[in-house]
Amino acid sequence: MTNVLPNESLNRLLGRRELLARAGGGVGMLALAALLQDDGLATRVMAAEDRRRTPLAPRPPHFPAKAKNVIWLFMNGGPSHVDTWDYKPELARRDGQELEGFDPNTGFFTGQVGPVMKSPFNFSQHGESGAWVSEIFPHMAQHVDDMAFLHSCHTESNNHSPALFMINTGMTRMGFPCVGSWITYGLGSESQNLPAFVAMSDPLGRGLPKGYAQNWGAGFLPSVYQGAWLRPTGEPIANLNRPADLNDAQQRNQLDLLKRLNTHHLQQHGGERDLAARIESFELAYRMQIAAPEAIDISQETAATQDLYGVEEKTCGHFARQCLMARRLVERGVRCVQIYSGGMENERSWDGHKDIAANHRGFASETDQPIAALLTDLKQRGLLESTLVIWGGEFGRLPIVQKGGTGRDHNPHAFTCWLAGGGVKGGVHHGATDEIGHKAVENKVSVNDLHATILHLLGLDHTRLTFRLNGRDFRLTDVAGEVVRQILA
Repeated sequence: MTNVLPNESLNRLLGRRELLARAGGGVGMLALAALLQDDGLATRVMAAEDRRRTPLAPRPPHFPAKAKNVIWLFMNGGPSHVDTWDYKPELARRDGQELEGFDPNTGFFTGQVGPVMKSPFNFSQHGESGAWVSEIFPHMAQHVDDMAFLHSCHTESNNHSPALFMINTGMTRMGFPCVGSWITYGLGSESQNLPAFVAMSDPLGRGLPKGYAQNWGAGFLPSVYQGAWLRPTGEPIANLNRPADLNDAQQRNQLDLLKRLNTHHLQQHGGERDLAARIESFELAYRMQIAAPEAIDISQETAATQDLYGVEEKTCGHFARQCLMARRLVERGVRCVQIYSGGMENERSWDGHKDIAANHRGFASETDQPIAALLTDLKQRGLLESTLVIWGGEFGRLPIVQKGGTGRDHNPHAFTCWLAGGGVKGGVHHGATDEIGHKAVENKVSVNDLHATILHLLGLDHTRLTFRLNGRDFRLTDVAGEVVRQILA
């Protein structure tokens, strides 16, 4: 065999043009890598790849976080701010008067516009902060010094479905990821044996909120980030128990084979985003068979704790059990829990069109003691500092009466929500509505602002938490949103 010098071997393997092309390409790629690193894009690509491999692995926040977990207490239907947390004595003075200049298209029922109506409830001051609270919340009133009230919230729709999508996803139309999905996408989960995000709906046969499961859906994010719905009756998690004719070893062997097949397919088709989520969901379901029943079993709690929540109370027992489960879940590392009070529509939710007094008094009696107990329990266990608790609905109610009854129509221009724990400054009131609670007029807080604030408390910069879809970077706050820093501790 003829001896070949190294440079002659190279010339035979690579022609001059090919050698220059490869060398130039290599230098160019080094330069490109440097530019991507400077812009933070290389890090983002690496993070996306890591997220694809282990979608629910815990990830560090963008900056030190105040909160690690979220419990969102959703008062479905639109609680009236002027009958709960936003005291307006001017309503009593102007009771029965026409509201001059009122746009009849503000509410949903444009032909049922009546005069100004005073609140049917008495208000009194509570706590060192002197917060005015409606009489329907005697238990929560004891916690006002832990709450930060946002009195100037407003939204973009006077209709339940788009307003629910807005408050949950930042958009008035369906198909977008909800807050809980964005949070778990950004932070992962501290528990690998339980869902990262859990949703609980009204358990009294009143149905799901309008928009159904899309309120806790992942939208275009991988499906592993959608909320796990705990069914309100019967077996909380469908198909959780292993089939009777299958032992643990057999099930494990089946899952191992399925994982190998799916992983091989994923390696050949890296663009199939949902496949990694599907693999993880099978593994999570297997691990949940042991962890989930224990986590939601409130019978393990002491009698004193169950009494605190009102578990055996006829009026509030159903919501008490959900609040107690929420505490147990976040205690075990679940990132987000959302609980809905009220079901589909009208008198089956906080949607007091006909009789605001009966409607709100009824739903307040179901939720007041359990929510107060949740705050007490979290605080006693040292969990309130790291758990952000949110109370609110999708919009407020008008200060006028809806003709044909003693209720109030929808009001997108003003509503109140409060936050507690998780880095929130207690006993503060941010923003204000006009003298009768018709519109937010001072330090207005949009839904985008609320979402930006929630993410900030969790250590996430809302402008950096993005997902690329169809050539565009999407985010929860779209192209808006300012953190409400006045309520931060």
